[in-house]
Amino acid sequence: MKWKFAASFLFLLVIALCLPGTALAHGAKIEYTVDVTIELLAAYDNGEPMAGAQFVVYAPDDPSTPWLTGVCDDEGRFSFIPDTTKPGIWDVQVRQAGHGDIVHIPVGEDAAVSGSTGGYTSLQIVLMALCVVWGSVGTALYFSRRKRRA
Repeated sequence: MKWKFAASFLFLLVIALCLPGTALAHGAKIEYTVDVTIELLAAYDNGEPMAGAQFVVYAPDDPSTPWLTGVCDDEGRFSFIPDTTKPGIWDVQVRQAGHGDIVHIPVGEDAAVSGSTGGYTSLQIVLMALCVVWGSVGTALYFSRRKRRA
């Protein structure tokens, strides 16, 4: 009886984890293009622009001191020209009313340009899924074991 319950629970857990869902929180999404000028578009997860949001740019040689600060326009856009004598990863943080995000932009000769704002890699997603399955199986086996009589 306990095994059937554990198997049913495990099955429902796997199904629930596989169903797509939408987050109800307000996150932020930052897109950028790299040319001579780096242009950024900051918007909430629902697509609404982050008009008037504050941005801070950090240069790779001093990531703790702001290199540039400013405010996004009404469409959530702003742009800047990085100092090409400072190759590396430039960090740009955009915040407004407790919402925000940070994006890491590679600049320089050897930097691989990517328009991604972060997130999990495929390997990380697979490892997280395997950990959830492993933990669920272990929990199901723990509760399904028969108690020994003394």
